[in-house]
Amino acid sequence: MLELGLVGKPNTGKTTFFNAATLANAPVAGYPFTTIDANVGVTYVRSPCPCRELEVTCNPQNSKCVGGVRYVPIRMIDVAGLVEGAHMGRGLGNRFLDNLRMAGALVHIIDAAGSTDAEGKPCQPGTHDPVQDIDFLEVEIAAWLRGLLVKDWPKFARRAKYEELDLVKEIAVRLSGLGIKENHVAQAFREAGVDRSDPERWSDDDLLRFVAEVRKASKPIMIAANKADVPAAEPNIERLRQRGYLVVPTCSEAELILRRASEKGLVQYEPSSSGFEILKPESLNEQQRKALEMIHVLLEKWGSTGIQQVVDKVIYELLNLIVVYPVDDEHKLTDKKGNVLPDAYLVPKGATAREFAYVIHTDLGESFIHAIDARTKRRLGEDYALKGGDVIRIVAAKGR
Repeated sequence: MLELGLVGKPNTGKTTFFNAATLANAPVAGYPFTTIDANVGVTYVRSPCPCRELEVTCNPQNSKCVGGVRYVPIRMIDVAGLVEGAHMGRGLGNRFLDNLRMAGALVHIIDAAGSTDAEGKPCQPGTHDPVQDIDFLEVEIAAWLRGLLVKDWPKFARRAKYEELDLVKEIAVRLSGLGIKENHVAQAFREAGVDRSDPERWSDDDLLRFVAEVRKASKPIMIAANKADVPAAEPNIERLRQRGYLVVPTCSEAELILRRASEKGLVQYEPSSSGFEILKPESLNEQQRKALEMIHVLLEKWGSTGIQQVVDKVIYELLNLIVVYPVDDEHKLTDKKGNVLPDAYLVPKGATAREFAYVIHTDLGESFIHAIDARTKRRLGEDYALKGGDVIRIVAAKGR
């Protein structure tokens, strides 16, 4: 299952974001390092389910369908807050960074209102510049990656040069424990402009530039501009966007209130909605009524609380993934047990039919013959580029 890491300095609302996205009950408090051990939960990315178009009643097995929308599970990890010097063990840095090893993307939760200082301590809204938090996080992660890469670097670089090793492959092996693959390393070489033929001559700047590109390729970052309900946040959100990041304004606390109220039957609310309906006004106390009035104003301004939008955008825009539905019977749209449209898989946009077969099972990839488009019943070759929402049957040689 794909994993997303929630990162940021302490007290920016990371754990509230996590609780809202996963409906977990991780502890929240207004002081640094409330989160010590990583919180792990499951959230969902949404995709139109083919069941409506194909006029069938689906029976999902690895996901769920609600009102014709398929919710595909994503693992989410909320780690301890990051402070300057974390890569050297300051704060809870080592634990923080190790917990991010297998994250496929990072969501940087930033206090867009500037109401927490560099250490995560509360301050007057507008007195801290949240743009500074972007730089410090990138520096810490790059320094952490550099520290892992340069262990025994002179010996490794000498051997790579004189034995004419495939540097892309060798570096990918050294960093494989971080979920870093050869294509990530190859992309980093293209972007960093370092001398691939002679790693012995790399300077510290070369190493930092290279690992920064490795991070961008293997663990891209988007920004959740949290506390968007605070007036001081609005100009900062525009400034964050100017840095070239994918930015979504969020209010974790509002989303959590709405989801909890929906669970209790007090309101009718769907994640990402621009509004909600109060079902039991007589059950609300004055404090709850005022909170919902404030949330209504927030939704009118920003269109949503932003939490579900963050999950959807990190999957579809940052990671460029699509949802594909495999079946064993293209006529009945079922698996071997008769489940209709049973599974939904996230795969890279442009993945081929054979590559998708490998995602399902190695044996299917190795014994691939062709695929079948369940909508058109057309036979597809191994190089067919999948499209989002495809319903595909993989035909493989028997006995493999």
